[in-house]
Parts: sequence; structure tokens; C-alpha cells
Amino acid sequence: MAEFVHLHVHSQYSLLDGAIRFEQLFKIAKSFGMPACSITDHGNMFGVIDFHAAARESGIRPILGCEVYISPKSRFDRPARGEDNAYHLILLALNNTGYQNLTKMVSHAHLEGFYYVPRIDNELLKQYNDGLICLTACIKGQIPQMILRDNEKGLKTALDNYLEIFGERLYFELQDNGIEEQKKVNEGLVKLSKQCGVPLVATNDCHYLRREEAKAHELLLCIQTGKVLTDKDRLSFSSDQFYFKSVEEMERSFSHYPEALSNTMRIAEMCDVRIDSGTYHFPDFKLPAEQSLNDYFEDLCLKGFDKRILHIAATYDVFTEELRQKYRERLNYELNVIKQTGFSGYFLIVSDFIGFAKSQDIPVGPGRGSAAGSLVAYCLDITNIDPIKYDLIFERFLNPERVSMPDIDVDFCIEGREKVIQYVTERYGKENVAQIITFGTMKSRAAVRDVGRALGVPYAEVDRIAKLIPAALDMSIEQALKEEPRLKELYDKDPRITELIDNATVLEGLARHASTHAAGIVISNRPLVDHLPLYRGTKGETVTQYSMKCIEKIGLIKFDLLGLKTLTIIDSVIKMLRAQGITLDLTNLPLDDAKTYELLSSGNTSGIFQLESRGMRDLLVRLRPSKFEDIIALIALYRPGPLTSGMMEEFIRRKNNPSLVKYETALLEEVLWDTYGVIVYQEQIMKIASRLANFSQSEADALRKAISKKIPEQLESYREQFVQGSAANGVKADIAARIYDVILRFGQYGFNKSHSAAYALVAYQTAYLKAHHYLPFMAAILTNEVNDTDSLIKYIAECREGNVSILPPDVNESDKAFTIVEEKLRFGLSGIKNVGDAALDSILHVRAESGPFTSFLHFCSLVDSRKVNKKVVESLIKAGCFDSMGVKRSHLFGLVRDRWDKLQRKPGGNGHQMDMFGQSSFVEAEDPVQTGDELPYDEILSGEKEALGFYFSQHPLASLVAEIRRVTPHDTASVKEVDIAEDVTIVGIVNGYREITTKRGDRMASVTFEDTKGIIETIVFPDLLSKHLLTLKSEKPLVVTGTVEKSEDGSAKLRVKQITLFEEILSEIRRTVKLKVDCRLFKRQELKKLKDVLYSIRGDSKVQIEFLLNGQREPLSLNEVRIDSSKLDVLGKHFRQGLEVEVIG
Repeated sequence: MAEFVHLHVHSQYSLLDGAIRFEQLFKIAKSFGMPACSITDHGNMFGVIDFHAAARESGIRPILGCEVYISPKSRFDRPARGEDNAYHLILLALNNTGYQNLTKMVSHAHLEGFYYVPRIDNELLKQYNDGLICLTACIKGQIPQMILRDNEKGLKTALDNYLEIFGERLYFELQDNGIEEQKKVNEGLVKLSKQCGVPLVATNDCHYLRREEAKAHELLLCIQTGKVLTDKDRLSFSSDQFYFKSVEEMERSFSHYPEALSNTMRIAEMCDVRIDSGTYHFPDFKLPAEQSLNDYFEDLCLKGFDKRILHIAATYDVFTEELRQKYRERLNYELNVIKQTGFSGYFLIVSDFIGFAKSQDIPVGPGRGSAAGSLVAYCLDITNIDPIKYDLIFERFLNPERVSMPDIDVDFCIEGREKVIQYVTERYGKENVAQIITFGTMKSRAAVRDVGRALGVPYAEVDRIAKLIPAALDMSIEQALKEEPRLKELYDKDPRITELIDNATVLEGLARHASTHAAGIVISNRPLVDHLPLYRGTKGETVTQYSMKCIEKIGLIKFDLLGLKTLTIIDSVIKMLRAQGITLDLTNLPLDDAKTYELLSSGNTSGIFQLESRGMRDLLVRLRPSKFEDIIALIALYRPGPLTSGMMEEFIRRKNNPSLVKYETALLEEVLWDTYGVIVYQEQIMKIASRLANFSQSEADALRKAISKKIPEQLESYREQFVQGSAANGVKADIAARIYDVILRFGQYGFNKSHSAAYALVAYQTAYLKAHHYLPFMAAILTNEVNDTDSLIKYIAECREGNVSILPPDVNESDKAFTIVEEKLRFGLSGIKNVGDAALDSILHVRAESGPFTSFLHFCSLVDSRKVNKKVVESLIKAGCFDSMGVKRSHLFGLVRDRWDKLQRKPGGNGHQMDMFGQSSFVEAEDPVQTGDELPYDEILSGEKEALGFYFSQHPLASLVAEIRRVTPHDTASVKEVDIAEDVTIVGIVNGYREITTKRGDRMASVTFEDTKGIIETIVFPDLLSKHLLTLKSEKPLVVTGTVEKSEDGSAKLRVKQITLFEEILSEIRRTVKLKVDCRLFKRQELKKLKDVLYSIRGDSKVQIEFLLNGQREPLSLNEVRIDSSKLDVLGKHFRQGLEVEVIG
């Protein structure tokens, strides 16, 4: 047994400082014979639960601790620059009391004491020291600092303070890490120990596992601080000794202080924290008097069933008593399972906050995930899809034989989600509710980029290496070296690349940053600090320090409340229709509407939930969905697995040719009829197993999990059970084996039907609205995309292509949102840059009170100039908001420039005040006479782009669309849909330009290009930038060729290879075709034929005709006719003689 264990260890959760992973940590600790190990991350307890679980699993005693930051005075102080802000201190939990006290102190540090770092103070130490051991930490500790500064008074004060608080639980921490200052600290601590009897303890302040990882750790610090390894002023450790040393190494370092080593064992034996993972801590749900939780739950379900059954019956052609009984039996079964598993309260809580949302007119989604398979959830209004009608399985949601916490995710309108969270917080108490932390990790490509940057490798080279790592999910660097020969070749041949990749491999997968989870909240039955440490999010929200999985491990109940933009759009449409006197009940939409399926089959699905990508539009055209089940299947199949395995193609073939659908047995047809014999859903696997092979629903669910996790031994065991069970139903062994093989082949790609069905309903609803109420639908889409310029351009382009005019913003006609005006759409004022809500509210308020503005000066005299300032007014002018008043924009700019102080209304004034002589101080009621010319058209367009984010009146490329199509089939919208690494060409103008200086001092650029369909980012590397810098800044249309690259969030960029001025290509496209007609050989009737042929090959080239008659040449220009010069061979086919063709230019 080793006589030493590590008590000062920084895991990866000392973000961008520690580089230790738990799995590797415990392997090494076991190999060293260490019976225990600690975790002491900087100022947080992010990793404690995973550490505890991994240690127990490895047979190692976990010592839970934290290296806290302690303020010299109060945690509420904000010291001036140069003053001490915080010292380091190691706290280790002896028992569960100590663990709880540590979580409380760390919570206070983040919620109250954060100033650069989260800080505790003496007040907290005195209040919460029970059950904690204290070590004096590294040279950044208070006592070590006093020793280094030779501050005897400060040393005595600090020592007396810690002894008063901790007494015999205080230890002086010795380290041997090659730092000169540490030697002085050690000497001082040893001397002090002899004087006052405080025991010594040896640690090594471990930040990485192996000595050879020291450089990778240096690079990690560079990533944290944005420095390069060669920078002299960077944060660094001055030795390579901060690794997880063996017992022998520590014994050599502390041979003169054996008690410092043995004390680590003494502390380890004292520390024993047991974290309960078998108890659920349900929030207290307030019940009506004299009703138990289960009784109230059942009562609500039965009442809900009585309401739902009326709607259910209306969806069937014939609703028999037998069907009614089927629903009732399913409800009773689910009620019993939920009550027996103890989850009644969970359903009541979810139902309650959904009920609140609906009472506040906050749109709620019809369901999400496997919860849509529960009839109880349907009866409680948690979901809005009938699980029996769509053959959804309850056990996929809650398996009574393998009980785990149910997981109900709920979609809310984005604008109402915060209100729901606020309701939950008020109902259960703000101390009992928090949002949940999540950690971003350093993925393989990101690790290569980060390390390359820290090593000072040129960006272009790093980018090239990163792009060689396949974009597959969870692709590691190690796996990429096996799969990508070009990467392996670079790794083997170039020492610089070897160094880069080796260090990136060490850091790959480490936690990089903490943020607030987009959906998760946790609700407890008592203050959360009794269960876990808390953290302050970037927006001031209270957040747990434990991730979602860790929260579940300690029995806390989490809920996923997601914001879904589509629900906001749907709600906007419903409200617009209601204002028009049209009432539409989305819960009762006919799911067989011909116009909706016609829209879907056309592929015109931009703006349709889940169905608007280019790939999905192509599939819709080919599939031609004709029933709701087709949409469910399409959403389930549009994923990488089914697309690459051929499942999707097989599904489309069978849908369009029913003769291809064949079943091995009639029992199989009962399950697969709605997907044309293709296994699409996980639920189908469960049904085949239960109906064909007599599996129980729980066994069928276990088979589903084994297939998804690809567990060979379990799959072979289930094969035998499947074949035997099928035989009992008259299915031959060879047929059963074939069916099982099909299940294994396609089942691994099976999708959750409950989730797909719920989202298919939202997709259908949006398609229905677009098909029947196009203008309100597009107005809602545009309003909700107003801050996304790329999307705004795309949807406005669709409207215009569909002959729907978009009227410009107008101070008298526009609202905040896009509105409908006589079969047209009016641009909303919220889409104007530099015009905030306060300014808009002021304008709309004045307009509502005083009526339309009669002139520009009238407008300026009425609005509050504190909110509607000069910058706001200039943006309104640029956007064209005053054009309807018949005043030139140049004139308005002149008024603002020359007379702004006189134009604006003074705060508190009403624009019509009388001066002391009884004269109106209101400026002229009418605008002065306009003088001068209007702004040049290109300047007007430029102003609109500045104010709106895009060209509104006319895009500079609009007149060139035909020519552009001859150069490339691509535009900025289509490029985003093409495959990675494909080379494409676009024609655009520069929308944004940002130069970047590489670590070598070279200039490269991030350039945003724009065309009539949207915008796209590109990267122009130094060699290309030096050649084309003037071209990029020319403000002219450019032809850009590059390679499509996709980032981890799915967004597309172009890596530029070539840049050309479009005008250079345009001169080639716009050539003149000269036709020489010899009238001796060319008959009169052929002239009409010539005209018809020319019209049949329309294009961009001008046409000149030259008639040769009696030795004279008579030229004729056909200005109204332009032809495609690439199709001139057509003329040769029609006219054998008398016609000579010449291309000029």
C-alpha cells in the first residue's frame, strides 16, 4: 500500500488550466497503488459528481475539495488595481457536512463574491468550516505570500485566523515543483510547523498527468490567455513538474519530511463523503385540501380524458365502443405505472406550468420526444397528439421494468419562455429553482486550430490540417489519422505538424468553457445549495455548477423548457387572422388538406418547420407526400444514417410504386403498412418483437436499446428469443431469422416516432398556414427573422418571386412588425438598424395620439428627441421612411445636418408651445422649399443597405441575374446546401471586410459577399489577398470561386481560391452577333423564320443584321432582340445557305 496520495489536483474543470481527465487519472492512480485521490479545481466544483462516481467505480476513495479564492477582507470588496484581490486556499470535505458547507461557500463565492474570480471570505469560513480540512495551498496562498514578502505581522495575523477557524484541521502544504519561490515557502512552513505544531502535508499541485504533457499544458494556458508560445509576457508555469507524480517520486522529493507524506494518508482515511444517488428530490406540489398526490393526479387525468375523448371520437369515421374501451384501458394502464413508479408529482408539475403558459396565451408545442407516446400526457394537456391513433408506445417513454426518471421536454414560444421560468421560480421559490450549466468541449478540429494558433503556425496551414479531419460526429484526431491518408502523411513527414497534432490530441475533448443550457431548469424540494453549488450566468441568471447528467445522478428533477421560434411565428399568424375576423383552431386542422399536400409536394417549403432545407425540398418533390404519416416518416428519415444506408430511397420507391411492397408475414404488414414495409421507427422494432415474437413491451424496449447501442452478446441472445417466439406464432425459423436480420440492419437507424409525429404536426400546421394564409404567414416569418439579414433577404426574395410586393418602411404606415396592406406586405420599423424599441415606441405612441405626421418637420416636432435622436432620424431617412411625404432624401439629410437643434422637440415640450409674446415656437408647419438634386441612386441604395442590412429598392446585381446565371448556377443560398469540400462559384458584391493579421504578420481577410439571395462568409488567405486587395475594395461585382466548408454549428463558408471582376467576364458574355444575309440566296419567307429562330434562343448577346443586296451592305441593329451566343449552331441547322454568322467581342 502506498504511503502517499495526491490532495491537490486540478482536473479539466479548472477551465483552460487543468488538463486531467478522470478516466485516465484513476488508471494511473491505481497503477501507482494509491487508494485515494482528491479533486481541487480552481474556485468551482463543476467536476465533483463525475469525479466521485468514476473514483468509486475504480475502487478509489474520492476526496472532494476545491481550491477556493479568499478575499483579504470582504468578498463584497472590489480592490483597486495593484491591491490583493484573492489568495488561494485548499478545502477538503471530511464528511457530508463538510461537502454541504463547501457547496454553500463556493455558491456564495460565485453569487456574491465574484470579482475577476469567485471569492469567499473569513465570514464564510467561520460560518461554514465544519467538516472541512484546510491546506495552505500553493505559493498564491495567503500564508505562503506572507512568507515570500517577509511580512511577519501579516503572517501571524493569517496564521492566527486559520488556527482559530480550523484548529487541528489546518495543514501546511509543502510542494516541490522546481520553483525557487517555493523553496523559500517550504523553509518558512517547516520552521512555522515546528513553532506552532501545525502538521505538514506534501502535494504537487497537479495540472496534467504526465511530465511529457507539460508543453501541451503550456499551450492550454496560451489558449486561455490568447497568447503564442513564443510570447515572453505570457502566463506560464516555470517548470515541467506539475504532473501526477508517483509515490516514489514524491518520496524522493520529501525524503526529509516523511510525515508530510504519511499525513496525506491520514487525511485520506478521514475523508469519507457519500453522495446519495438513489433518492429523488421531487419539488413540493401544492395539493387541494384532503387529496393525496396520486388521487389528485388520477382525478385530473380522468377529467382530461372526458374532454379529450370527444375530440378523439371526431377524428375517426366511426368511433365504436370497442375503440373507446381501448383508450380507457390504455389510460388505466399508464395511470397505474406512473403511480407505482412514484412519478405522479412530476406529471402534475409539468402539467401545471404548461397550464400557466396556456392561460397567458403563451404558445406551447404539441409535444417533443417520447412523451408524445403517453396518453396520460395527452389527457393532462402536456402533449397534443393522440398516441393511439398514431401507434405511439408508452413504454418507449416509461418502461415499468426498468424504471428511470421520465423526461418530458416542452417547446414554448421564444417570447414567452422566460415568463414560464419566472412563474416556476415564483411558485417553487427562487432558492429552489435554477437553470443548468453546460460545458463546451475542445472538439478535434477546434483543438487543432487552438493549438496551431498557440504554436504560431500560419492560419492557412492550420486551417488546411483541421479540414483534413473528417466532419463525422465525434471524430477523434486518432481516428482521423487512421481514416484520412493525407493527414497521416503530413503527420509522418512534417515535424511541425507532428508536434501540432500530438499536442492537440492531449487537449482534445477537454472542457473549454461553461455556459447556461438552452433549455434545462432544475426544481428542488428545498434550497438548491443544500444539494449542489451554484454559479452566476452571463445574463445574471442562477445556474447549477453540475451538468444535466450529474443533476440526475444526485436525484434532482430537471425539466427542459425550450424556446421554439416556429411557435412564435404560428402565434403571430393566428393573431393576424383573428384581427381579420378569421378564427382558426390549430388543434382541429384537417390532416388531409389537399392544398397543404400540394404545397409540400411542390417543394416550396421555405419557412416550413423541419422541411425547408434544400435536401428536404428535393425529397418532398420526389416523395409527393399524400398523408400525415408520410410527413412523420420523412422527418424520421432525413438523417445521415437513413440517407446513406438507402432507407430513404427504398421508402420513396415503395411509396411511388406499391407493387414493390411485400411482407414476409401478415403480422409484419400490421406493423409496417404506414411506412410501405420499411422499418423507420424504433417503435416498429418494439411492435415487431412483441407481436411477432411475443416479447413483453419491456423486453421489446430492451431490444431497441441493444440495437441502438450495438451490443453483440445481447443481440445474439435476443435472436434466439425472437426466432423461438416467432415460431409460436407460426413463423418459420428461416423467415424469422431473415426478419431479425432486417431489424438489425435498419433498426440501428430507427428514429423515435413519438418525437417525429409531434414535430410532423408542427410542420403540417406551418405548411397549412402557408398554403391557405400566405400573406400573414410571410409577414410573421419576416417579423421573426428581422434580425437575421441573410434570412430576411431570402424570404423577401421569395415574396417578390411570388409577385408579392414588399412596401418600404414608412413612419405613417408601418408598425413594428411586417403588416399586410392590400395583398402586399409593409416593411416593419423594427427591421431598421440603429432604431431601438424606445424610439419605435415613442414614434408609434405619438402617431396614435396625434394622427399621421403631415411633414418631416411635423414629425421632428412631436417625437421625443431623447429617444428619437439624430442618429435614429438619419436611419429612418436612409430606410425611406419619409419618401411618401414627397421630399427628397438629400433635402432631409440637409435639414438634419443644418437645423437639427431647431428641428427637435425639447424634452417635456409638446411641439406647439407659445413663447412669452404669444407666438408659436413651433418650427414651420411645412417643409421649406426643396432645392438641389436628389442623391445619386447608388448612394440611395447604399443608405438603404446601411439602414436595413440589405439593398431594398433594387439590388445592384438585380439587372445582372441573367448574365450571372450564365456564369454559375449557384448563389449564396444554394451554396449553403452543397456538400462539404465541393468547389463552387458565386457572383456577389462585398458586404463586409475584416482584415486579420496572422502570428507571422501576414494579412488575410474575412470577407462577406452578398447577392440577391443572401450573404455568405469567405476566407481569403494572404497570398490571394495580396494579389486582389484592390479588387476586393473596388465595390464592383466579383466572381468568387472557392471550396465550401462547414463549421461545427452547420454554417457554411467559402475558402476562396480565385477572384475575378465580373465586368471582365461580362464583356465575354455580352458579345455581339453579326448576321450577314445574302439576299440573292436568302428567300423573303425565310426572314420571318429567322426572326422566330432568334426569339427561340434568347440570351444576352446583341444582334446586328447586315443585308447584302446589289453589292451594297445595309446594316440593321435589332435592339429589342438579344440571343444566347452559345446556341448559334441552331442557325446552321435551319439555314443552309445565304447566312453567315460572326461573333464580335
